Amino acid sequence: MNKSMPSGRTEAHRPIASPSSEVQTSMKANALTASGMDAPAAAEIMLDSFEQWMSEAGDYVVGKVRVALYDTDGRFVVCTHEDWTAPEELSRLAAIVSATGQRQTGQICTAEPLRSRNDDGLLAILVWSSIYGQDDPGSMQQGMFRSSVFHLRSILEARFDHVRMKEALYKQHAAETEATRREAMLEIGKRLHDQNDVSSVIRELLAYIETYTPYADFNLYLSQDFVNGDSRIKPLQMRGDPDDLYSRAFLEGVPQKDQLKSGSVRLAIPMSGKQAVYGVLGVSFSGRHWDESEFKAFTLIASTAGSAFENAKLYEQSNVLITELQMINELTKRLNQSLRLSEIFEFTMNELLHIFKADHCCVLQLNREKDVFQYVASNLPFLTKDMVPLDYGYAGIVHRTKEPVITSDYWNTRQVASKLMDETGSRSIIAAPIMDGASIVGVIIVTHKSPNFFSYDNYKLLQVLTTHIGLAISNASLHAEVRRMVITDNLTGLHARHYLNERIQSKQRKDPCGSLVVVDIDHFKQVNDTYGHLVGDQILIGVSDVIRSCIRESDIAARWGGEELAVYLPQIRSEQAYRIAERIRTRVEQGTHPSVTVSCGISEWTFEDDKISVESLFYKADMALYEAKNSGRNRIIVAS
Repeated sequence: MNKSMPSGRTEAHRPIASPSSEVQTSMKANALTASGMDAPAAAEIMLDSFEQWMSEAGDYVVGKVRVALYDTDGRFVVCTHEDWTAPEELSRLAAIVSATGQRQTGQICTAEPLRSRNDDGLLAILVWSSIYGQDDPGSMQQGMFRSSVFHLRSILEARFDHVRMKEALYKQHAAETEATRREAMLEIGKRLHDQNDVSSVIRELLAYIETYTPYADFNLYLSQDFVNGDSRIKPLQMRGDPDDLYSRAFLEGVPQKDQLKSGSVRLAIPMSGKQAVYGVLGVSFSGRHWDESEFKAFTLIASTAGSAFENAKLYEQSNVLITELQMINELTKRLNQSLRLSEIFEFTMNELLHIFKADHCCVLQLNREKDVFQYVASNLPFLTKDMVPLDYGYAGIVHRTKEPVITSDYWNTRQVASKLMDETGSRSIIAAPIMDGASIVGVIIVTHKSPNFFSYDNYKLLQVLTTHIGLAISNASLHAEVRRMVITDNLTGLHARHYLNERIQSKQRKDPCGSLVVVDIDHFKQVNDTYGHLVGDQILIGVSDVIRSCIRESDIAARWGGEELAVYLPQIRSEQAYRIAERIRTRVEQGTHPSVTVSCGISEWTFEDDKISVESLFYKADMALYEAKNSGRNRIIVAS
């Protein structure tokens, strides 16, 4: 660019302010000049210095001497006369001075090395000649020119020193800034890794960015369900858009940079650990605040935060796992302390309400005889002993799929009709099958009135817990079945004799009275001989069914031995026992095929009696039965 002429200079003698495009290309090809700075910067300083020198040198330089300035590599920079740039001798002499550092005199010009004050290197090369063709003006003129050359050297040296000083200060400032940043990075890295929970890691990260880059706008996009109320934390939306900087950074795990037309810069830095990418740090800079070093700094901080996030997450998960294992162990231990199904169902319901902080919990058991689910435990009284079809509601889904179910908001999805959800106003539900091997034996349902209340971890935990609950129920069911087999007669389904003895002893410790009825099938041997033992067995079964139909649930019927059956009636005196025995006798005579009759003997005890044993009670009833048989059979005798 042309610069304004100092006073006293003519348009014909104006300096050429910048080198030609070929010279500029050549200068840019060389990275650094001998002055220690890049060629374009050095050339600019030379141009400014040359102009200052021309304006201060007076008419002598312009009117008496042609002057050209070359850089330390012998490349042309500027001259006083446009028509003086062509002679090859100028460039040749300048190249020699560049190589040797010595003054050179030619036929039409002289090349002077302009050295620094300490003679520690070239600043530039000055090529000059008299306008009148004399390569060396008179001594007086030469002295004046020498002084002006020293003046040019001083200007150059001062300007180069000024630039070097600015560069040194800038480098010092940059080094101090970098040291401060490294110190801060080490500090935040330590603070991040000192945190044992995810919330603290996020809080430390956001506080660091806010403190050290207040001029940047930033957000943290997290892939997990993490909410702490900070507006800068946003969910990472995976839309599959290739132009979405944040999705691309998350999927590729590589930092992304986007330079906008406005000059601002957007960064998307993945927050990565060893196992996964947990989120993306998004940062925006205006053009004047952007520095390439920020890219590296934010990549490092995001990587550190990702590692700390992962460690905190693993720590939290390990604590949760330990807590769950302790809870499962305690639950299993307490479940196995009881072999009564009703106790297990009730305990399970109460524990699950506590574990999941739920509003309602129901345990349903499969009733194979009626092909329905029956509520066996619930904190909802209206559901006690209620029954539902196998294909109804959430229990029906679990029964069909044999898989757990989770619904975040029943009111919005209405996946199935559910009396439980409708009448309790519940919105969140988790349900899981109770399995016995490959078969489903029940369903556990847990609900809450708030939507989105149960997490996926709750869903998985319920699945684990129902496995242990299923084992406890299976053990209790097996124990109950074994006990039933031990205390039950295989043919008639009535209790065994030893169980009847145990129950009478138990009742005598707390009841005020009781009666024993011994029932014997008349001429049973004749029935076997006439019709065979199969028919005899059917007669035994039929009589047993009649006895069951005539007594209360609290009464105890047993097979005493052979064709003799016995019924103990707790808190019943002999008069009422007689009426019950008569009902049995009448129904047997009327309802058996072939028709048979029975004889009965009754004995009783009261708390007023001397201590009476089970054996004596049976003996008295047996004697009364003997008397009934000897009196003609098909009758009832009460022991005196």
